Amino acid sequence: MNDTHSKVIGYILWIFGFLGAHRFYYGKPVTGTIWLFTFGLFGIGWLVDLFLIPSMDREADLRFRSGQYDYSVAWILLTFLGFLGVHRMYLGKWISGIIYLFTLGLFGIGIIYDFWTLNNQVSINNHPTAHH
Repeated sequence: MNDTHSKVIGYILWIFGFLGAHRFYYGKPVTGTIWLFTFGLFGIGWLVDLFLIPSMDREADLRFRSGQYDYSVAWILLTFLGFLGVHRMYLGKWISGIIYLFTLGLFGIGIIYDFWTLNNQVSINNHPTAHH
């Protein structure tokens, strides 16, 4: 089985989980967005997720493809340096990375887009010939 996502990173992001960070990481952008706007379902969903992370991790490991690029590295770069485009440069997307650098992540819009799509971007970069 692939071990594409890390429980350690999942729990670290869970600390900021009232913002939905761990849900985005595990490929759940819809609920991640809900968590973001409701502070983790008013803290209740955030606490419940403490116990759900192992199953979210297993599900992500089955769904996404491992390869040259590390999901956890890409997510850490997006979460903490997204406005500089470093996560895009890591994936070899130099032009968009430099654009992010000079526009603070396309004025934040690019960062939101990447929170929704980063797992697929990494998966595609790991297997450019594979179709999902």
